[in-house]
Amino acid sequence: MIMTQLRELGVYKGFVSLISARFISNFGNGLSDIALAYGVLSLNGATGKDLSIVMFARLFPMIALMLFGGVIGDRFKRNRIVGGTDMLGSLFVAISAASFIFAFASVPLLVVMGFLFGILNAMWWPAMLGVLPAIVPKEKLNDGNAVLGLLSNFGYVVGALSGGALVTLFGSGWALLVDALSFFIAGVLVWRLDMAPMEKRERASVFTELKYGWFEFKSRSWVVAIVLAFIGINACFEALHQVLGPLAFNENSNGPRNWSFNLAGLTLGMICGGVIALKFVVSRPMFFAIVVIALSSLWNFSLAMSAPLLLTMGGAFIAGIALEVLMVNWHTAMQTHIPEESFSRVSAYDAFGSFALAPLGVVAAGPLAMYYGVHSILWATGEVTVVCALLVLLVRSVRNLKLISTD
Repeated sequence: MIMTQLRELGVYKGFVSLISARFISNFGNGLSDIALAYGVLSLNGATGKDLSIVMFARLFPMIALMLFGGVIGDRFKRNRIVGGTDMLGSLFVAISAASFIFAFASVPLLVVMGFLFGILNAMWWPAMLGVLPAIVPKEKLNDGNAVLGLLSNFGYVVGALSGGALVTLFGSGWALLVDALSFFIAGVLVWRLDMAPMEKRERASVFTELKYGWFEFKSRSWVVAIVLAFIGINACFEALHQVLGPLAFNENSNGPRNWSFNLAGLTLGMICGGVIALKFVVSRPMFFAIVVIALSSLWNFSLAMSAPLLLTMGGAFIAGIALEVLMVNWHTAMQTHIPEESFSRVSAYDAFGSFALAPLGVVAAGPLAMYYGVHSILWATGEVTVVCALLVLLVRSVRNLKLISTD
């Protein structure tokens, strides 16, 4: 099935280069998630607070500047934005890698490198979502998104497994150096894509274009409703993924191992979700995706009940399927219903809104867990996820949205 889709999609010029770039880049992402965390914690006197500061430095500028990144993505060739930010970002990662290899790493240095990387991410994200629609026709976008997600997740799994070995054997610096190389190679592949230049139009001010993007965003009730729902869903997921999950397994000596098994289950679920999205194309994609995302709360509830390891891994697996099914259908719906000339700006409003409170969820999870107990907060995050999903299904335009635009 997958090979058949690859052969069919491979006839479109640039598709193979794009999925190769995403595999390579996500291989590096899998490395960096382990290498950076353990690198920071290996610094003299470093604590979890220092790690939070470094991670926040990467996240904050991405969210704060996302809307401006959307304007840039609609003005210039998107593959050049994606490729250029990847190549420049590889420099910042390489500096971080060198700081560990040559023993001059510090929290302030990593914060600065992370902040600069976050600025690039703010431009990369809205532009990246607009690259695939320029390569494959609308009727192939669902398959294209599924294959792209499948290869990206597989790259991440390989990178994460390799990252543990690289960090253990050679140290965080060398793992980050491989990550930097992966970014550079991926950037070159995307930069070289032969894409048509953006359609020439009258150039307005940045704020005028943001206003136009806001009009395009708010004029579609299904987009607004789903973004509002995911303010809560994403905040709960990030709280679980980054804080509550590790805390739930921190009560015994096998905690790190058991949590890593849960993360493996999550990623394997995402791979299976990509296969499902590839095999089954539904007539009402967002209705299906939102119903499935409600089931992701089973992971929260299994952790809240202190269920056996296999059951929590099963919950993580289901959550992974739900996340990937959602992302494939969401990206396809956006790409087929949003005008190409304003796509990056609308995507920027989507990402800005959906993830705006995710850092707050991460920051609040620890203190709330200390005060009310980890398991109580896990119950609450699962309940919020279900409620947000059910509420958005009350919106008719979400339930009835078709795959291909009839505008």
